[in-house]
Amino acid sequence: MEEKNLQWFPGHMKKAQRLIQENLRLVDLVIELLDARIPASSQNPLLREILGDKPRLIVLNKSDLADRKSVDAWLKNFRDENIPAVAVDAVKGTGLKSLISHAKELAAPKTNKFARAGAKPRSARLMIVGIPNVGKSSLINRLAGANHVKIENRPGVTRAKQWIKISDGLDLLDMPGILWPKFDDAEVALKLSWTYAISDEIHDLEPTVTKLLMTLAEKNPAGLRERYKLAELPDDAHELLNLIGRKRGCLVKGGDIDIEKVLRLVLNEFRAGKLGRVTLDEP
Repeated sequence: MEEKNLQWFPGHMKKAQRLIQENLRLVDLVIELLDARIPASSQNPLLREILGDKPRLIVLNKSDLADRKSVDAWLKNFRDENIPAVAVDAVKGTGLKSLISHAKELAAPKTNKFARAGAKPRSARLMIVGIPNVGKSSLINRLAGANHVKIENRPGVTRAKQWIKISDGLDLLDMPGILWPKFDDAEVALKLSWTYAISDEIHDLEPTVTKLLMTLAEKNPAGLRERYKLAELPDDAHELLNLIGRKRGCLVKGGDIDIEKVLRLVLNEFRAGKLGRVTLDEP
């Protein structure tokens, strides 16, 4: 499949869009979760339209997989646009105190309004939104301190809204991950496929992975050389695939390279952060 034709908008995402619109009035603050490796590409333009002027906190998740200086540059970029932003690693729990502090501060005007009116104090109500596989379930489970949400490393697992009670005065409304119906930028679609926001089943892995290898060779060649024990990186992506295949023993009978196995190896190791810290979008 040609890169320009890479599209994925299954029916449950249209339902998720309606859920967000219908429940937005119930919350005081929206947390938009982005992938720290692709902060621009993982921003859903539909969400910007849906959220309107609702208070918003940007959270860069998977910051442990991104280049440190680039994460700092992105945080500054958002803050310069008067959009509060924090970086977290939901798996290890890094940055969660800052997230909670910012969320309470941003929700305070609404919760304080209830208190001033003599109403019973209530927790701040937050909605967490983001594209598939950006780590929403991992983040919520970290915040809640228990496995409340099903976690699975494939797009589209969370299909319905869920209220999650947080012990320190935050109620979270989890929403299913949604993409947008048409990707006008082929590069954005590629980055979404590399990070598994788009299912591997709907595109040809070979052009996708060869483009990923060339991008990594440009942005973080040391990561590739170290992981695959390569003295130099060839300019040709297919030659690089063959080298990786031989280094890792991805062979079929007769000594030929098992290309399918190498393609999946590279994708899985990139997604797991084994090819070095890299940011694919620069502010």
